[in-house]
Amino acid sequence: MFLGTHSPRLDEKGRIILPAKFREELADGLVLTRGQERCIYVFSQREFERIHESMREAPISSKQSRDYIRVFLSGASDEVPDKQGRVTIPPALRSYAGLERELAVVGAGTRAEIWDAQAWDEYLAEKEAAFSETDDDNLPGFI
Repeated sequence: MFLGTHSPRLDEKGRIILPAKFREELADGLVLTRGQERCIYVFSQREFERIHESMREAPISSKQSRDYIRVFLSGASDEVPDKQGRVTIPPALRSYAGLERELAVVGAGTRAEIWDAQAWDEYLAEKEAAFSETDDDNLPGFI
C-alpha cells in the first residue's frame, strides 16, 4: 500500500528517486500514466495489469469508456527503476503534469501520484476544507 507524502526532486535528466518506502513494491517494474487532476499515476506492474483487465470488460459501445481508455493507456509508459531507485519520467508526462524540479509523491493506496509540488500544495489547500466537512452521507461506510 502506498502511503504518505514525499518530496523528491526531478533531476536534469527527468528522473525521480522513488521514495524508499515504495521501492520494494515497484522494483520489478511500474507503469506511469496520466492521472486525473494533472498528476501522474504510478502503478506497480501487477496493479496496472489488474486495472487493464477491468478496462477490458468495459463495453466498446460506450463512448465514455473508449475515451477514458484511450487517454489513460496512450500516456502509459512501463519503466524499471535502476539500482538507485531512479525512474525516468517521459517528457510527455512531465509536460502533462507541469512538473518542475520540486515534486510531491503522494501515496494513494493502490497507486502513488507524482505532482508538481506547487500544484499539490494548491490542490491540498483547496481540498482540506472540504475534507473536514465530509460526513457519512457523502461517503457511506467509508469511515
